[in-house]
Amino acid sequence: MAHDHAPPEQHRQQAEGVREQAEDSRQDAELGRGVTEGHRTSAESARNEAEEFRRMAEEAREVRDQHREALDTVREERERLREAGEDARIAGEEARAAAEAARDAVIDSVRATADALKATLDNMQVVEEMRRTLRAIQDLNKLDSN
Repeated sequence: MAHDHAPPEQHRQQAEGVREQAEDSRQDAELGRGVTEGHRTSAESARNEAEEFRRMAEEAREVRDQHREALDTVREERERLREAGEDARIAGEEARAAAEAARDAVIDSVRATADALKATLDNMQVVEEMRRTLRAIQDLNKLDSN
């Protein structure tokens, strides 16, 4: 109960001390709120930046996938063209072989025709020689008959 009888000046100083402590606490709380708000703003900014990086990474993955698909398409087309070129080369070789065989057949045919014509000519010469011989025999027979 001795506290109840403290002098008014002491109560006023105690009240002033409590008021100062309350003011300091309020300022500390406001400062803490400011720091917290700054951290909140910084965290939000970091989240936004991270989201932007995530979006850019996703776009980069999509572009990379498109490039990969384009490269696969180019590789497939190149392989298709290589196969077509190989088929054309084989067909060309077959055509060349067929042309050579046809040329050889034509040469053989011309030789056979030439041989046949020569044989015919030889036969005609034999026939002509036989006619001459027959005429000569007929002329001898006419002379003998006379």
